[in-house]
Amino acid sequence: MENQIKEIKRREFLKSSTKCAAATIFLGLGSSKLFGTINTGLLYNTIPSRTLNNGIPMPMLGFGTNTLKGSIGVRCVSDAISVGYRLIDTAHIYGNEEAVGEGIKQSGINRKELFITSKLWVDDSGYESTKKAFETSINKLGVEYLDLYLIHRPRGDVKGSWQAMEELLKEGKIRAIGVSNFSSQQLDDLMKYAKIKPAINQIETHVFFQQPNAYNILKESEVQMEAWSPFAAGRNEIFSNQTLADIGKKYNKSIAQVCLRWHHQRGIIAIPRSSQKIHMIENLDIFDFELAESDIQTITKLDLKITQFPEWK
Repeated sequence: MENQIKEIKRREFLKSSTKCAAATIFLGLGSSKLFGTINTGLLYNTIPSRTLNNGIPMPMLGFGTNTLKGSIGVRCVSDAISVGYRLIDTAHIYGNEEAVGEGIKQSGINRKELFITSKLWVDDSGYESTKKAFETSINKLGVEYLDLYLIHRPRGDVKGSWQAMEELLKEGKIRAIGVSNFSSQQLDDLMKYAKIKPAINQIETHVFFQQPNAYNILKESEVQMEAWSPFAAGRNEIFSNQTLADIGKKYNKSIAQVCLRWHHQRGIIAIPRSSQKIHMIENLDIFDFELAESDIQTITKLDLKITQFPEWK
């Protein structure tokens, strides 16, 4: 019920935020695309890449899949790819790697055009367990390699897991390795024994929890910051936030688009999730405008400086 209410609020904003409400999410696609076929190749070509510290390019905007399971997950992944997403993010603990793999298969796209991420769960930490877990993940996904493999949480035998991941990378089974939910201190501890520096730290960051200290430290360390749940999963009434709505009206953009553009201008990779194709397209349409510095400063004031996911502590 809570998710349904959030979805309704997001739709209500899309209907009321501009005079051209019915077409709001398609702005930037061109008038010929409003009610006809969308040029997904054009959408894909608009997504910039970020070069990681190992020289690998990674799309700055991707598709998150947490909670998208079974036939819904298959459809959503296939839909996401069809409208232009190339970065697909999943994890063992999501329980949907098989669905994600099937969605990729049904999309018909060449595997080399995708950037696929999965993550090692706590229960599989350690050298041998990590290698087994990795093989399980790629088998479920139906791929021969991963573009990015992350330690999902800083728990268990992190050192053993990292050693295994370094070896998998050297063997060509992973193109980049990184971590998720690591604090600055935990990342520093890992770097003391790591032979290969993490390429990514995927953490909670959004307008209500901006993490400026982590942002600065990661930037200095040349470790790319990636935002999971860039909309805070709809918490704290983000899709009815008046400040974000007012900013959006200036650019004929939705709250979701303002949030994603804010991430993009900070150089943060974001992986929004949606089960609705119309919102997948909306989330991609952020590359034809730029937030003014005054708007960025206004958004800075929304920072509550506290996690919106206390259950993850």
